[in-house]
Amino acid sequence: MSSGTLFILSAPSGAGKTSLVAALLQQLEQIRVSVSHTTRAPRAGEVDGVNYHFTDRSSFNDNRRAGDFLEWAEVHGNFYGTSKQWVDDTLATGDDVILEIDYQGAEQIRTLYTAAVSIFILPPSLAALRQRLDGRGQDSVAVIETRVAAAQAEMRHYAAADFLIINDQFEQALAELAAVVTAQRLCMPHQQQRHSALLAELTEQ
Repeated sequence: MSSGTLFILSAPSGAGKTSLVAALLQQLEQIRVSVSHTTRAPRAGEVDGVNYHFTDRSSFNDNRRAGDFLEWAEVHGNFYGTSKQWVDDTLATGDDVILEIDYQGAEQIRTLYTAAVSIFILPPSLAALRQRLDGRGQDSVAVIETRVAAAQAEMRHYAAADFLIINDQFEQALAELAAVVTAQRLCMPHQQQRHSALLAELTEQ
């Protein structure tokens, strides 16, 4: 069985990463998104185990010390971590896995999974980013400006990724994201594993 590919998707808050991933999962089969563990409080409409595994800081630190997390980071004063066991088990089934993580986590993952494919999502402008954050209606002006400043700091790390997508027109950005996943699935090592019997039949003498 061919093992799946680990896709690392990074983007600042407000770049549309979550919406793109949700649409991609509706479009492609055999791809799953990792549900991170976080100490952040749930937002309106978020469901434990679906959007995040919500936990307290003490339990998170217990998991971290036990080595349960593939990567972890502190973002905006909250901890986020990815279950190593879940990622390894899912990849072993042949399904691809998407990790939605910030650049700190992406750096950690790339050292552990050298075959991982990293993608950075950027907004079309700072004005668009600010408008998207303001459109959520969840944060004050001061909080939004803090998030914009944090986003700028994160966006400076875009060049470390393998692919860059500008999320200006959503459908175009989605098509580009799907193209990256599809192209990776067509790479020679994956195709040789997936179609080993066919290739042997076609090339036998």
